[in-house]
This record gives sequence, structure tokens and C-alpha cells, in this order.
Amino acid sequence: MRIHMTKVISLSDAAYEEMKACKESYESFSDVVIRLIGKSRQRPLADFFGKWPGTSEEIQMIKKTLAEDRKHFKIKNVVL
Repeated sequence: MRIHMTKVISLSDAAYEEMKACKESYESFSDVVIRLIGKSRQRPLADFFGKWPGTSEEIQMIKKTLAEDRKHFKIKNVVL
């Protein structure tokens, strides 16, 4: 048997309207939250490949910065 605990949360009017628009007639607001959060947690990493919204120049600058930063770190042997 599951015991349901009720929590009070605050939402902006805009957030409430968005949640209400996502709600099916048979769902509670709790059901909507669980359904939507569950979907976001189940997305495979591959869904995010190639999603960089920046320009190719920004990508090159980030790669250059990372390469320069890596020069300042030494790899140490770690014994587990």
C-alpha cells in the first residue's frame, strides 16, 4: 500500500497554464508532473548530439580554450 503525501507548491500563472494545457482530462496535476519529468529523464544521450546552437567560430574557440586548459593539468595515477 502506498501512502500519498501532499505537498503545496507555488507556480506562476504562466507555469500553471502550461501545466493545465498539458493535462489530459483523466490526469491529476501530479500525474502531469510525473509524466513530463519522466519523459525528460528517459531521453537517450544521442538526442542531444549535434544540438549546439552556436556558430562554427564559437565551437572552434571552445575547442581551442579546452586544448589550452588541458595543458595545465597533469594526469596522475589513481589507485582504486
